Formats: sequence, C-alpha cells, structure tokens
Amino acid sequence: MEQIIAPATRVDRRALLAAGITVVLWASAFVAIRSAAQYFSPGALALGRLLAGSVVLGVIWLARREGLPPRAAWPGILGSGLLWFGLYMVVLNWGEQEVDAGTAAMVVNVGPMLIALLGGWLLKEGFPPRLLAGMAVSFAGAVVVGISMSDGGRASIVGVLLCLLAAVTYAGGVVCQKPALKHASALQVTTFGCFVGTAACLPFAGPLVTEIAAAPLPATLNVVYLGVFPTALAFTTWAYALARTTAGKMGATTYVVPALVVLMAWAVLGEVPGWLTLAGGLLCLAGVAVSRGGGKAREPGNVTSTT
Repeated sequence: MEQIIAPATRVDRRALLAAGITVVLWASAFVAIRSAAQYFSPGALALGRLLAGSVVLGVIWLARREGLPPRAAWPGILGSGLLWFGLYMVVLNWGEQEVDAGTAAMVVNVGPMLIALLGGWLLKEGFPPRLLAGMAVSFAGAVVVGISMSDGGRASIVGVLLCLLAAVTYAGGVVCQKPALKHASALQVTTFGCFVGTAACLPFAGPLVTEIAAAPLPATLNVVYLGVFPTALAFTTWAYALARTTAGKMGATTYVVPALVVLMAWAVLGEVPGWLTLAGGLLCLAGVAVSRGGGKAREPGNVTSTT
C-alpha cells in the first residue's frame, strides 16, 4: 500500500509547483500586456505572443522527440487552440484597452466559476462543496479587487462584454484541453494548441509587421516575454498540473492571479494598493486555500502517464 501512496504524493507536489509557476507567470502577463498594448493592437499583440511561444515550444518538442499527438487528443487540442490560445488572447487584449485593469480582472474571473460548472457537468467531476465554497470566497475577493482598482466605476460596456467573452473562451478552452491530456503529454497538448492558435491569428500578420517596425524595443521585448514565459512555459506547467487534478480545482487556483497582479503592479509600476485592494487579495488567497483543501476528490487525471 505504501508503494502506491508515495508516488501519488510526489505527483501532487509536482502538480502544485507547476500550478504555482503558472499563476505567477500569468499574473506577470497583465503587467506586460499593459505596457505593450500602448504600441500593439489586440490581434497583433496576440499573434506576436503566440509566434514567440510557438518557436520555443516547437524547439523543445523537436528536442524531446515526442512525436505527433495521438488522434484521440486532436479534438481537445483544436478546441483549446482556437478558444484559449487564439480567441481568448485577442479578446482579452481588446478588453483591457476598453476597461481598467480592476474591472478586467473582476470580469475575467468569472472563468474559474464556469470551469467548475462545465467540468462538473461535461467532465463528470462533480461539484465538491469545498470547491464551490472556496470559489465563492475567491470570487468575492476578485470583486473587491476589481471595485477597489476600478476607475470610479466608469467602465465601457463593450469592454466588459469583451472581458466576459474572454472568460467564456478561457473556460471552454480548459474544458476542451482536459480530455486531450488523457491521450497526449502536456508538452504535446500545449505545443500543438499554440500552433493552432497561431494559425488562427495569422490574419493579423500585416498589422504586426507594421507595429513592430514602429514600436520601441522594450515594447517588442514585452511581446517576446509574453510568448516565452506566460505562454510557452506557463501553459505547459498548467497542462502538466491539469493532467493530475480536476479542471475545477485548477480553475480555482487561478484566483491567486488578481492578488499577485496587485503586488506586481505595486513593485513594478509603483501603483500602491489601498487597504480594500489588499483585503480583496487576501480573500482570493483564502478561497483558493479552501478549494484546494478537504478530503479526497475524484481526480481521474492522477492515473495518466503524461509527463
């Protein structure tokens, strides 16, 4: 019995570390997007990010010689590639140009709730009470962060709708990706999902070339950073962790992101958060702690051999 339990514990810790890397890098993306968006349109920024990510992932995939994903993984790869790598990134970039960061964070954080609902329904993960309670606490924290950081409550209706669409595509992409990880490795699913998203964004190639020529070097480096770290690395560590837990629990983990964005904006951009913002961030963290705790959950991904 001990020989069976010990490996599961090790995998749990690795998945937790992978999830931690993901949320830190995704939080940093908000700061990088805010800076690069001054010089790049939403579609061009998404394509530049995906191109950089595709190059890095493609090199690693070739070096590891993992081969093509099995046929059974392709529906999930195509779905996550179009919804999450493609549409989500364009819509999120656009939405953040229309509303302030606080409002965007609040609306996009509808995504984890949708993941839990869709995962419980479509992936048969159920609706664990601790998960739902923790997500409710975290969502309340995200709302507090959003309100405290919002520009006097003035938000573009178009911007809010775009951020809501981003949340829907994010949730749909995760639910598509989870079944693919039963048949292919995290690297395969991430690499080919990124390739699909890149292909979907190729119509923005013309604006990207024009805007790179006009943009200062730091802005272009921000785009490269977004592709290498929050995309290539963070999406791979996300897929690694997702293969070993439920979609609902992974979605709940991303509620840490608003709290980290507040701290990063404080450190990098000099934006000092107020007490209400800090309180909202603590609520986000508390909700994640609640949702990740509790008894044993049905986590079919733990039996996969993807690495």
